[in-house]
Amino acid sequence: MKTLGLLLSLATLSLAMTPLEAAPPGEGGELVISDDVNGATADLDRKKSAATDYDFNAMLQPVPATAKYSDPDFNIWCGSAIKADDGKFHLFYSRWPRKLGHLAWVTHSEIAHAVSDSPFGPWKHHDVALPARGTNFWDGSCTHNPTVIRIGGKFHLYYMGNYGDGVVGKSLNWTHRNHQRIGVAVADSPNGPWTRFDKPTVDTTPGFYDALCCNNPSVAVRPEGGCLMVYKAVGDKGKLPFGGPVLHCVATSDHPTGPFKKHPHSIFVKEGVHFAAEDPFIWRGTDRYWAVVKDNAGHFTQRGYSLALWESADGLDWKLAKHPLVATPEITWADGRQQKLDALERPQLLFENGQPIALFCAAADAKGRDGSFNLQIPLTPAR
Repeated sequence: MKTLGLLLSLATLSLAMTPLEAAPPGEGGELVISDDVNGATADLDRKKSAATDYDFNAMLQPVPATAKYSDPDFNIWCGSAIKADDGKFHLFYSRWPRKLGHLAWVTHSEIAHAVSDSPFGPWKHHDVALPARGTNFWDGSCTHNPTVIRIGGKFHLYYMGNYGDGVVGKSLNWTHRNHQRIGVAVADSPNGPWTRFDKPTVDTTPGFYDALCCNNPSVAVRPEGGCLMVYKAVGDKGKLPFGGPVLHCVATSDHPTGPFKKHPHSIFVKEGVHFAAEDPFIWRGTDRYWAVVKDNAGHFTQRGYSLALWESADGLDWKLAKHPLVATPEITWADGRQQKLDALERPQLLFENGQPIALFCAAADAKGRDGSFNLQIPLTPAR
């Protein structure tokens, strides 16, 4: 590879995985020229989302006490929920031993599964969906960033995985961080068992925006068929071990397990800013795609650390929505208390009958994010 410009003039970047079931596509990182994506079916709740200009900040409602999912022994982060055929709500979340501190997310996180009769809790831990499985696997030490979607009757759990020495120090373990890649696990039921794969769904590509590592996947079904993924990409142009810049990329596939074609342009960009955003959650509405993204410093909402709303006609080119502010880290509880949080991140939406009914976020209210939890914020119907 001589230059990124030459590479992109030849073809759209692509990479693939070798699944345990389904025909194996090409090896990760090779150039693939493929047809338009087609043939996937979707979770209809996302596809039926009404054609509207969402104003999520106006839709936020007081949070009931049951809508805080925490565990005295674990720090909890992330959180993606889905309603299954059993009528129950299933939450997939990241957790790691609280005694290890917040920075152990990158070394010791595992994706766990909780169940509730309501999207607002109370939630009960059910099992660990994606446990550690040994450093001989690309995701053998850590699983994190879950996002679940039902496609074609199967549940697809996209996530970040990594491997490394497991050392928790006073700073982030950069070996684990820079081994981050994106995968998917597949099951017939949210209760599992989950089929994992020997290779990532999305790997790094030398010379591209994700040359160092990739994480934070979110996936939607395209109206013409196939899947569209938005993910966070970390380049290798900045000083290591952090690298950077930190940007976002789009990849498409005609099958939920890949291979995914990387598209050449980055999105959610603020000119001159090294790390403007992260934590995208995307979905397809009736007439366009939408994304809720963490705005690290108010570059897009002009409200400081916050969550921002974006829209796109095709999923490739994105612009700020009419009402860009989704939330700031202040919440109102159902008893009338107002609280400013230390963190409100990793947004995900839960849909019912085509409408977003809850905003799920990772949250923390203590110094150092000790005792972090998942928060489910009720939403009024969009107008």
